Amino acid sequence: MTTPRSIVCSSRVLAAVLATGTLLTTAACSSAEDGASAGSETASAAVERARATQTGSPTSTASSPTASSSASQLTETGAKNALITAADIEDNWTQVENPQAWKDSLLVGKVDVAAFVTGKSDAQDCQNLVDSLYDETLLGSTSGVSALTGFQEDDARLLYQVASYDKAALDKSMTSLQSLPDTCDQFTLTGGDNGDRTVQVVAMSLPDVGDARQGMTVTVKGDSNGRPVTLTVDVAVVQVGANAITVTNGGTAGISHDTTTTAVKQGTQRLQEVLAGGTPQPTPSGIN
Repeated sequence: MTTPRSIVCSSRVLAAVLATGTLLTTAACSSAEDGASAGSETASAAVERARATQTGSPTSTASSPTASSSASQLTETGAKNALITAADIEDNWTQVENPQAWKDSLLVGKVDVAAFVTGKSDAQDCQNLVDSLYDETLLGSTSGVSALTGFQEDDARLLYQVASYDKAALDKSMTSLQSLPDTCDQFTLTGGDNGDRTVQVVAMSLPDVGDARQGMTVTVKGDSNGRPVTLTVDVAVVQVGANAITVTNGGTAGISHDTTTTAVKQGTQRLQEVLAGGTPQPTPSGIN
């Protein structure tokens, strides 16, 4: 009968290996039959081999889930940093001080645009669209931070919002927006001080940015103070995770779709940079 060979270890080698935190049986121990050759291996050699094994082990360099999650959360400071500036959209746009007041009164020339778009529609989705043109509720209530800025150029106004939402609610809002050019292609707005107004909604293409996007051009025609008025507004939304940017751009004297497109591209880039943990730098004049 063959007698099983016992495994023996030099006490000096074993102590040295344990000191490195790694037990390398194959490096530091030998069978009784090979004891002579194992005995020639010094403790220092075993330690070096153990250290080499530790050093050669791959180490993950990925950020921890906590750090990654923290970087993706939009903070109040981050939302403000993600807002576009006049340099981002160029031309002769200037920033205004209190765009939050536009939902109550927005005088463009001799027309109070806020009053002009106030009215009733038979379809609730269409009603929500006109109600939210110049406030912060196009995508529903925010679940976190929200930042708002506004710009003016002659008879045009641009309202820009960055906000965070409940992800499921935001997904639902984006799906609803995508259906508006079909469900609200043309409807009548009644009531208010401006009589009946005809509203048309047409889909607008946007740059392929963000996780999801929807653009549309809203045209409202009617009378204000006895004069015919046509208000044309681009509405653009881009979703990035549980966050979104919203652009409302237009006025009573035509519209620059290029400005809307530029605001979308620059704004999405700024938001993504903030969510990655960075701080967007000012856009140099002449560069879009």
